[in-house]
Amino acid sequence: MSAYVILKHLHMTTAYLTVILLALRLLLDVAGKPNWRQTPLRWIPHANDTILLLAAISLLFVTPWMPFVHGWLTVKILLLVGYVVAGVFALKQTKSVPVRTVAALLALVQVMAIFHLAMAKPF
Repeated sequence: MSAYVILKHLHMTTAYLTVILLALRLLLDVAGKPNWRQTPLRWIPHANDTILLLAAISLLFVTPWMPFVHGWLTVKILLLVGYVVAGVFALKQTKSVPVRTVAALLALVQVMAIFHLAMAKPF
């Protein structure tokens, strides 16, 4: 198997895990179980996201795609930054429930847009 195929599947798998882990943490918060913050669920998403980022950067080295040249990739990176910021607000206990709810919805919409861009590469 080529390096591209391996990296692509690693990237896709960790991307799906990122969304699942975010949704799980959001659901635990909604269910009134904030104790997940004292479990491995606190650091596992960070380890997964590190692997996700390393796979993404590695893909840039084995493909001809370049940020700021391929528009879809540039938009994907900008949406990723927005997703991270929204996710931080959504999971921050010190924020009000309405702020956290809007941030969670915004994070999920942005990740859906990221997935769409990754699959369609429209421009």
